[in-house]
Amino acid sequence: MEMNFYFQNLEVYQLGKEIVKDNYRITKTFPFDEKFCLINQMNRAAISVPSNIAEGTARSTKKDKVHFINMAYGSLMELICQMEIASDLGYLNKEDRDKFVTKAKNLSVKLSNFKAAIEKNAKLC
Repeated sequence: MEMNFYFQNLEVYQLGKEIVKDNYRITKTFPFDEKFCLINQMNRAAISVPSNIAEGTARSTKKDKVHFINMAYGSLMELICQMEIASDLGYLNKEDRDKFVTKAKNLSVKLSNFKAAIEKNAKLC
């Protein structure tokens, strides 16, 4: 895929998309009766992560850029909570949960660093 927009080249965006793919792979194994509840909520939170990163880069002010990175971070935290609940309910094995949490921790650090870089340099993005 040819990268045409700035956000598509960002590591945080690429990692966000990986989180989405991992989430979809994991939730495919959940019971059908969770389709319109936990699965739907998890998919929405996961998709929100890279979507907010993309939207934030399109904003013109530092304040708006930071706001959308904060939204991405919040959605990631929501998804971590939901993965924990899924694990507690027995829908998710420990290995998949641990792999997901490791990726999520990595992304959370990178999002925090990206936010700090935006705050430091208004020309970034």
